[in-house]
Amino acid sequence: MATQIQAQAPAKAAPLANASLSRRAKKYIWGSLFLLPAVLIFLLFLWVPIAKGIGYSFYQVDFVSGNTFIGLQNYKEVLGNPDFYIAIKNTLYYMGLALVVGFWVPIAMAIGVSELKWFQGPARIIGYLPSIIPAIVLYGMWQWFYDPIGPINSFLNFVGLPSFDFYSKEHAMFSLVILETWQNFGSATLIYIAGLSAIPKDTYEAAELDGAGVWGRIRYVTLPGIKNLILLLLVLQLISTSQAFQSQLLMFGGGPDNGTLTYLLLTTREAFTYFNFGKASAMGVLMFIFLVGFSLLTMKLRKGGDEE
Repeated sequence: MATQIQAQAPAKAAPLANASLSRRAKKYIWGSLFLLPAVLIFLLFLWVPIAKGIGYSFYQVDFVSGNTFIGLQNYKEVLGNPDFYIAIKNTLYYMGLALVVGFWVPIAMAIGVSELKWFQGPARIIGYLPSIIPAIVLYGMWQWFYDPIGPINSFLNFVGLPSFDFYSKEHAMFSLVILETWQNFGSATLIYIAGLSAIPKDTYEAAELDGAGVWGRIRYVTLPGIKNLILLLLVLQLISTSQAFQSQLLMFGGGPDNGTLTYLLLTTREAFTYFNFGKASAMGVLMFIFLVGFSLLTMKLRKGGDEE
């Protein structure tokens, strides 16, 4: 009798397990259906253009007469173009300058706002306002600021200092970094503030009981608490600055004397000024390979740091 009961138990459990599995499968199916439009849009507007760009890099692109396969000729012409190396040098210089001048600004602003006892809400709003200014207003405003008789040079002359040539080849990139930092630090500041709010208050209280002042709390509690966030935004900034071209195009047009000619600006010039879509695609593929390699290296270094 006991043997019959034991034999029937698995038979009853099997339908229950199958029903539970069926319910879970239905949930996954419905979830996948909701995700499907986003996945299709992602494939259509990101991976399909990437695949086409890789393909076009091996062709002499002519949308009227038809494309002609030329193998690696586009890559040879790109690597033999002197402007290619000027653009790489300018892009690396811009990335480094933005890192030195602008990267620490939102961190300092977020820490300063978080240390305020009052006025935190208005300070966040004021800091974010530059990010919502339309581009046409933004660049027109900064062209007026940088004008030889604009407000900045007028103030310098008023206090007895010489005028600063923001439009010279030596200073043009610095001028763009100041503009971009002013425009973008607000959104990064809000991200850092959100990260700071996740640090437990007990940690600050313990640090104060141990005698830590403001700088001690920042050094031993605040900065370690947002270390991963700082690394993430560092990677995102390096990627975004490596693809910079809008301010270089609208403020200086790549000049003076190719002083602000960045890699992506040269790519867009090849595509939409000279209509060399094959060469522009080859440059895009080289940038794609660089960014993939850089991202993989960053992930590896970050994983190694987490294991330690």
